Amino acid sequence: MTAAKVRPELRVTDPSSQPPAATLADRARIGVLYHFCRLQLPGVRVPEAAFRAHLDRTFRIFFPKSPGVTWASYLEGLYAVDWAVCVGCLEGSNSAWEVLFNARTGRSDCLLVDAFRARATRLYPRDEEKQDTAVTEFWSNLIAPETEDSLPILARYDGQRPLAPWLIRVFQNWHLSKLRHHSGVISLPDDDIAIPFDAAPKADCGATRWHETFVLAARDWLGGIDDDERVLLGLRWRYRMSQREVAGLLGLHEGSISRRTDKLRQKALDAIGQRLVGEGWTGDGLEGFVLTELGAVLTDDPRLSADQLGRLLAAKGKTLPGRTEAG
Repeated sequence: MTAAKVRPELRVTDPSSQPPAATLADRARIGVLYHFCRLQLPGVRVPEAAFRAHLDRTFRIFFPKSPGVTWASYLEGLYAVDWAVCVGCLEGSNSAWEVLFNARTGRSDCLLVDAFRARATRLYPRDEEKQDTAVTEFWSNLIAPETEDSLPILARYDGQRPLAPWLIRVFQNWHLSKLRHHSGVISLPDDDIAIPFDAAPKADCGATRWHETFVLAARDWLGGIDDDERVLLGLRWRYRMSQREVAGLLGLHEGSISRRTDKLRQKALDAIGQRLVGEGWTGDGLEGFVLTELGAVLTDDPRLSADQLGRLLAAKGKTLPGRTEAG
C-alpha cells in the first residue's frame, strides 16, 4: 500500500481542551521512549521531532477521554511499539506497513487481515463481493479520510490500547454504522461507542448457545478431515483461488477439484448439522446458518493458517501462491 503522510498537527479534540504541558522529566522520558522504539522497530525510521509531535497529538486525543491525566500516567499506559507502528504508517514507512500487515490478533495464529475477513463474513453473509469491498475499503481509509472534515482511522489511535484489537473494533463499529444508516456517507464512529465488540447474533432464543455449539462442532469437523482436504479448503477460502487455479497448482483436473469441493462442503453440512440437530436444533435455515457461521471459524483456526498451509504444500513439493490472503 502506498502510504500518504498525515501530519502530526492534525487535531481531533475540542480546541478548548488544554492538556498539561510536559515537564522536564516527561520530556526526558519521551527521549528514552524514542530510542526504545527505534531499537524495537529498527526499520521504522521516524525523525525525533515528528515522533514528539505525534506523541503530543495522541496525548491530546486521549486527554478528553480521561480528564486530569498527566503525561506520566499517559506514558505509563502507552503501548509503545503499537503506537510507533501506527506513527510509522502515518509517516509513510513501508516497514511499518509490513509490521501491521503481519500483525497477529485473537487466537495464536490469526492475522489481522483474517480477523477483518471473519467480521466481514458475519456482517455480509453469503455476499463475497461485499465482504471483499468491506475489507479493502477499510484498509484504504486507514490513511485516507472518508470525508474532507474527518481524519484517517490511524490518526484517531491514542496508543492506550493494543493496536490490532482496536482496529478490529473500529472495523466492526464502522460497518455496523453503515448498515444501520443504509445510505449516505457517514463519519467514522467514535471507537468507544457502546456497540458490543463481538456480539452474538440475536434470535428468538438460544442464539448464544447455538453459536457456541456450532463453533465446537466446526472445530471438531476440521480436526477430522485429512491434510489434502485442509489444503483444498485453505486454497479456496484463505487465498480465494478458483477451482482452475487450485487444479493448476496441485496438478489435478479441474473436474476433480470441483467434485472434491462439493464433497467437502457436504461433509461439513452433514457433520455440523447432525451435531446441531443432536443438540436439539428444530428451526429452519440450518444449512444457511452453518454456511454463514463457518467462514469465521475457518479464518480463525490455526490449522488453516498461512504457515500451516505452507508446510502442508511443502510436503507435496508445492509452494504457497504469490498472492494476498483473503480480505
